[in-house]
Amino acid sequence: MSGASLVKVTLIKSPIGRKSSHKATLKALGLRKVRQTKCLLASPEVIGMLTKVSYMIIVEAIPYES
Repeated sequence: MSGASLVKVTLIKSPIGRKSSHKATLKALGLRKVRQTKCLLASPEVIGMLTKVSYMIIVEAIPYES
């Protein structure tokens, strides 16, 4: 997969009191606790999910070599 990259995603705000669809998006991304970090492949689906909950997360690009 040429041109693929990884993104490091960190949850910085609690999902308590947020929309249920936003909570479900965080769960699908694998983020359950504040300050938890995951490295994900930057596919169009993942990018869309990150955009949806962008106010609760920090995203950093990581260079990926296969």
